[in-house]
Amino acid sequence: MVPAGLLERCSFPSAGTAITCAVSGGADSLALVVLAVEAGCVVTLVHVDHGLRDGSGAEADLVAAAAARFGAGFIARRVVVAPGPNLEARARAARYRVLPADVFTGHTADDQAETVLLNQVRGAGLRGLGGMRDGPGVRRPLLALRRAETQAVCDAYGLVALDDPMNADPRFTRVRIRHELLPMLDDIAVRDVVPVLARNAALAAEAVDALDAWADTIDATEVAALRDVPRPLARWALRRWLAESTAAEHPVDAASIERVLAVVDGTTRACEVVGGWRVARTQGRLRAEPPD
Repeated sequence: MVPAGLLERCSFPSAGTAITCAVSGGADSLALVVLAVEAGCVVTLVHVDHGLRDGSGAEADLVAAAAARFGAGFIARRVVVAPGPNLEARARAARYRVLPADVFTGHTADDQAETVLLNQVRGAGLRGLGGMRDGPGVRRPLLALRRAETQAVCDAYGLVALDDPMNADPRFTRVRIRHELLPMLDDIAVRDVVPVLARNAALAAEAVDALDAWADTIDATEVAALRDVPRPLARWALRRWLAESTAAEHPVDAASIERVLAVVDGTTRACEVVGGWRVARTQGRLRAEPPD
């Protein structure tokens, strides 16, 4: 039986809705399966093997067994991720390429806190402070739960979760945030800071939505329009435009935005921005030009 009160804090769709869950075999994703089934959803599990360690293909067997136990469908996918820098980010990108756009994941409040801190050390600004969202697109129905609670779900059902060695590898920034920075913040604050970070993320997300609605009223390619609004809003509109134009994986950096503002102000007629893209101005309008 699901521990009391957990399901009510999740955000699953109505009973009978067909959903796809990304399941690694870890405690969070196995708890996602249990809770989705208990919510009455028609569940299909997808396991993605990144081929990053010996025996990783066998992990799909555990996920397939969970699918059979809980009456869910099962799909196995395999992606190729070459060794090298930014391994975690490249593996994540490869994984999402083979998952449906509205896939359900097992991210928890602990993951949210780590994401907020990771975004901040990367300089991701207000949007980064908003952390992860539960849709549109990727669904994260467990964001109100703690990691200890997903483990409790697994314990209640006798599920033995996989322990990914990457989650203890200090080469990855997220791992150091989890095992070093968050415990240190707890100690300094003399409290559990995860709920604080998660609550701040929700407030920041509300502010982001308000700014997005305001920016929707501005043509970010029109120089005159950008000059007529407060500079912070011009920055916001430009950042959204550049992110959409360049399909940037991470938020557009502040230096790129300032260079584009110089083009808007007439200090220069063109500049380079994220990913080798170029922004130029012609007859009072901006255009984004891809790398050669």
